[in-house]
Amino acid sequence: MGSEKRRAADHLADCLASLGADRLFCVPGESYLSFLDALHGDNRIETVVCRHEGGAGMMAVADAKLTGRPGLLAVSRGPGATNASIALHLAQQDAVPLIALIGQVARHERGRGAFQEVDYSQMFREVAKGVWEVQNGAQLGETVARAWQAAISGTPGPVVIALPEDMLSDPVEDSPQVLRPLAPAAPGAADLDRVAGLLAKSERPLIIAGGGLAAPEGRKALADLANAHGIPVALTFKHQEIFDNGSPLYAGHLGFKIPGGIVKQLQQADLILALGTRLGDVPTQGYRLPNAPVPDQPLVHVWPDPDVLGRVFQADVALPCDPAAFCAALATRDLPKPAMRTDWVAETSAVIRKFAAYEPTEQEDGLDFGAVAAELAKQAPKDSIIVTDSGNFSGWVHLMWPWDGSQQAIGAVGGAMGLGVPGAVAASLRQPEKTVLGFVGDGGVMMTGNELATGIANGAKPKIIISDNGTYGTIRLHQERDHPNRISGTTLANPDFALWAQAFGAKAFTLAKGDDIAGTVAEFLAHDGPAVLTVKSSAEAISAYTTISGMHARMQKASK
Repeated sequence: MGSEKRRAADHLADCLASLGADRLFCVPGESYLSFLDALHGDNRIETVVCRHEGGAGMMAVADAKLTGRPGLLAVSRGPGATNASIALHLAQQDAVPLIALIGQVARHERGRGAFQEVDYSQMFREVAKGVWEVQNGAQLGETVARAWQAAISGTPGPVVIALPEDMLSDPVEDSPQVLRPLAPAAPGAADLDRVAGLLAKSERPLIIAGGGLAAPEGRKALADLANAHGIPVALTFKHQEIFDNGSPLYAGHLGFKIPGGIVKQLQQADLILALGTRLGDVPTQGYRLPNAPVPDQPLVHVWPDPDVLGRVFQADVALPCDPAAFCAALATRDLPKPAMRTDWVAETSAVIRKFAAYEPTEQEDGLDFGAVAAELAKQAPKDSIIVTDSGNFSGWVHLMWPWDGSQQAIGAVGGAMGLGVPGAVAASLRQPEKTVLGFVGDGGVMMTGNELATGIANGAKPKIIISDNGTYGTIRLHQERDHPNRISGTTLANPDFALWAQAFGAKAFTLAKGDDIAGTVAEFLAHDGPAVLTVKSSAEAISAYTTISGMHARMQKASK
């Protein structure tokens, strides 16, 4: 294209394509029509038109988790941006690179309270890593390159580029800027010596590993480190897939409401290596593993962003470097292994296996969802992509899936409901050759289930499993704990999800008490196309670790 003048909108498409963007999730709006026009017939960037900005944003987040590149989202001004904000929060919570392109009122209208005008620097300053409003088309390429770099550097996260609609018509003659990726920082030899010294003396070391090690090279380096030095590995919330759960070194999944016995066992560690995690409140079990601000044991914290290190925890060694490079380097050190470490590994493994055992129960009000999760885990292809929405039902998937360190999984670390369907659609579009299973509750599916229409329109074949128990299960669990037998605001009146699925063009399957679980699951998985399996599940069997009546009984016993 050389020096030929073109619209800023055309230049925007060129810049994004040159940086590696190949898919855009959007809901159209009049404030960025010229950009949509620039994408017309452009085979470099596929445009996926969604049904709601929240769903579009969640698709972009899921896509980024699979590619490692920034997810790309375009929405209109005002209401479009507001609807998309849930995705920016998800990206911030889980350190996912995301670029949100938001239409803006014309430049001469700014500051006048124009129709749907919003100051996005004010709206997103607590969530986004950066917010830019481009006032001159000549600055667009520079801004896009800067935003892309910000999204992937340090702690990855969301960025916002606001596009005044008249700016997109500015003539631009610049070529797209070349982005030279920054080499990840490697740990220094002196720092490695300090960590090696701590590890050599440790009888009960523990690794807490997070999403910063989710890439294939990170997973391999983590496994090499754990195996080389005999260190149990506990995995952070929604990142259970990065290490083999069948290994004797697997030390559990640090999610919500895990048994206290697991936490008690892991707190006995005499050294914690926190690798590829920011150590938020969930993996630390309320800042108790390790204790904040001063841990009970030496703490080594490895995360690529120095702004994170030392903010909450006083670490003995804090390294702002690439976690995979750290693991790989420490794995090659020849260190003594205290004899007591073998006992620590065996004891920790025994505790984890004790709580990993699960036997489905018979309930009057529906199927134990664990029975269906177990059958899906048994029959699904090994390389299935697993997407979990937020809700208690996901506890059975975390507990019973045969995670071996190779699978891809997508979950909402930020806890937002609604990722299940759009996340599964995005995964199916990105890797159509794989089975994609999206687990969602009856609450979450009614929030963003409309994106099933987006998937079918674009040829996706997700397989959605709905736990239909007629309640907001997670909130009901808390309610029954804090206000026993006083149900208020958590009961759901649901549609017939089989008819709902068929209306979109998906194949519908249903499981209820007395049905053939194995046979229905086999048919569901074998269907060559989008499918929805509705499980008439029990509310009494409220989670993988307790029933409502069992929780009440324990509470009554404890009060005596």
